[in-house]
Amino acid sequence: MIYELRIYHTLPGKMADLNARFVNHTLKLWENKFKIRTVGFWTPMIGDNNNDLYYILEWESLAEREEKWNAFVADPEWLAVRAETEKNGQLVSHITNLMLSPTAYSNMR
Repeated sequence: MIYELRIYHTLPGKMADLNARFVNHTLKLWENKFKIRTVGFWTPMIGDNNNDLYYILEWESLAEREEKWNAFVADPEWLAVRAETEKNGQLVSHITNLMLSPTAYSNMR
């Protein structure tokens, strides 16, 4: 398995809007239409920036990731949701993205 760590650095005051978009739209699209598997979502309790949303996706391979992610980001339904949820301004200033391979001693493999 490959794990993708994505960190969304939200703009001030936009975390609630980003969370609502995941709950009301994104997760449903991922689960029902694209079969994108989530591991979990986190926000910092203590740390550098409490305007960050961390989440991990699970992929069988880079090829699976490329196929499913490219289909998702080009999907007309997703593009409409994104436009509607950002009609009052963008939610995320930038994204940090890491593809992670588990070590031999990791509990997640």
